[in-house]
Amino acid sequence: MPLEAKRTTFSLSLGIPQALAYMLANPEQTQPTYGLLCSGDSFSFLKLQSQPTAVYGLSNHFNILNDGDLATVLQILRKIGQSALP
Repeated sequence: MPLEAKRTTFSLSLGIPQALAYMLANPEQTQPTYGLLCSGDSFSFLKLQSQPTAVYGLSNHFNILNDGDLATVLQILRKIGQSALP
């Protein structure tokens, strides 16, 4: 799972092209590839499906200062981690 971090003064959307470039380089193209954009206190997840045509989706914007968002981010990371296990 690629991780692209930007300074908190930058919008997370600035990291999308770079994260997608990393994700497209994944040699395993049959399964979706997941990425995380992070600015320190803000998070968004990317999901790239490469076949038959590359299409990506962007999650909601999460901020650890919002009540419950940190717990949601951790749940998503756990779920992605579990799906990566054989």
